[in-house]
Amino acid sequence: MWRRARAWARNLKRDVHAVWLAARHPGTPWHAKALALAVAAYALSPIDLIPDFVPVLGYLDDLLIVPLGILAVRRLIPPDVLAECRADADAAARRPRSLAGATAIILLWLGAAALMLWWLWPAGGW
Repeated sequence: MWRRARAWARNLKRDVHAVWLAARHPGTPWHAKALALAVAAYALSPIDLIPDFVPVLGYLDDLLIVPLGILAVRRLIPPDVLAECRADADAAARRPRSLAGATAIILLWLGAAALMLWWLWPAGGW
C-alpha cells in the first residue's frame, strides 16, 4: 500500500511539472494553457484555498483539487505534447542536484541577513 502511495505521489509531482511545461509548450491549445497554468500555479504555490493547519480539510483540498485539475488538463492537452512534457519532467527529475550550490545560496542569504541586522541594529546596544 505504501509503495503505491509513494508511486502515486511521485507521478503527481512529475505531472505537476509536466503540466507547467505544457502550459509553455507551443502545441498546447490556449484554453489548455490557461487551465494548466492555473493548476500548476495552485500546486506550486505556498498559498492554499484551505490552509494546511486546518485539521483534515487543509490536506484534503490538496488531495482533491490538484489531482482533479491535472486530470482535467491531461484531457485537454494533445497526447503527443503531454508525452513530450512528461519525458522532459522525468529528465529534469533525474538531473543531479548540487549540495554545494544550495549551501552557497543559503550562506549568501544568511550573510545578507546578518549584514542587514548589523546595519539596522542601534549603535548603543540594547
